[in-house]
Amino acid sequence: MANAKLNDALTMEVKNDGNCRKEFTFKLSADAVKTETNRVLSSVASMVQLPGFRAGKAPLHLVQSKYAEDVKNELRSRLVGAAIEKIEADKTLDVLNVSFKKDPEIADGKDVEFAFNVDVAPAIDLGDYKAIKLDVPVEAVSEEKINERIDMYRSMWGGYADSTEPAKADDMLKVSYKSDFAPAEDAPAAVKRQAEATDTFIWLSEPEMIPGCIKALTGAEKGKEYDFTADYPADYREAALAGKKVNYHVTVAAVQTRAKLSDAELVERVKAPSMEEFRKTLKSAMEQENNGKRLEAAQEAFYGKLDAAVGNFELPPTLLDNEVAKELQKMMRDVRTSEDAEKFKAALEDHKKSAREAAEKSLRKALILRQLAKLENVTVTEEELAYQLESMSRYYGYKVQDMRAMIEKNGAAEELRQDLLNNKALFQVVEAALK
Repeated sequence: MANAKLNDALTMEVKNDGNCRKEFTFKLSADAVKTETNRVLSSVASMVQLPGFRAGKAPLHLVQSKYAEDVKNELRSRLVGAAIEKIEADKTLDVLNVSFKKDPEIADGKDVEFAFNVDVAPAIDLGDYKAIKLDVPVEAVSEEKINERIDMYRSMWGGYADSTEPAKADDMLKVSYKSDFAPAEDAPAAVKRQAEATDTFIWLSEPEMIPGCIKALTGAEKGKEYDFTADYPADYREAALAGKKVNYHVTVAAVQTRAKLSDAELVERVKAPSMEEFRKTLKSAMEQENNGKRLEAAQEAFYGKLDAAVGNFELPPTLLDNEVAKELQKMMRDVRTSEDAEKFKAALEDHKKSAREAAEKSLRKALILRQLAKLENVTVTEEELAYQLESMSRYYGYKVQDMRAMIEKNGAAEELRQDLLNNKALFQVVEAALK
């Protein structure tokens, strides 16, 4: 907490800048700056040792000369801390974000003036949300569905065996192919493989390795040759091939069909006591999946009703700008080459428009659910936060402590906690709405 004398000396002026932003301007007179600077100097002097003086006994003017920048930084930190305390003291404000509009500039003999833009939560009336009722049936797990899942496992875990039959859906072909596309010498290996390959494999299943290969090679036979034209989409992942037509000549060395596992092989693969027990376990797992799908659909339906009932409200400008920047960052993940960058730049205004639309939608939802969490008085325990961090660590492949450090460094800890609150509140009301 900033010291009381600094708080008293620091004056504050507040101006409205729309419904969701306030501008806070703070001033500290030159005399008060000098007084607080001396306090900082005394504090620094008590901790340092200069040549020829005992620890903590060096004259203040020498400390000032040697540690001038440190003294300024500490004074700046105290000023900002005192200002934030004054902002937070107003309990009528629901502060969402604080950002500098004007930094404190400290100079001898001069007043200090600095300012913040403070985003505050808009007034959101959720109406009688507790009256919302949902009728979302859970899909039953039929014997037919269980058989389909078992058949999928038989195929997925079965090996491939040579076949003398023409190739069909989901088969694998051992092939060599050439094309009329000539990649640059420094092209990535992935691009060169698309142009030509020897003794490689093509699966007749989605996603296609080469556009059009499934249609062209379904019915293919061992030892025969085939020609087809691939139409690469404009947004293809490899910019060198995007939007191009490429002619291929393919020689089929082998046709391989996946051999499905027998009951005994499948039971051994899943380590089940028997096929009957595996069916029971599978049915239970599929019922849990369907319950999860039901809950997801119910949450979407509930939020849809809530969103329609709320109506329009202003979005906090700084938070919206931040969300737009995040959406643009997501779009830029697909920019890998200089050609990608030029295309992105050429369509930048369209990208900005799409990013803003997505940002407005996601921020609106976050604010509505935030209000719901407040009304429902939900809390997030440290255990729940730790569990979420552990789940995120497993997903991204980090150690838990590294994931926590990364989130704290990026200033996303509060955002994570709020997301948990929002999701918990939505789950709570949806459960009640489904009863």
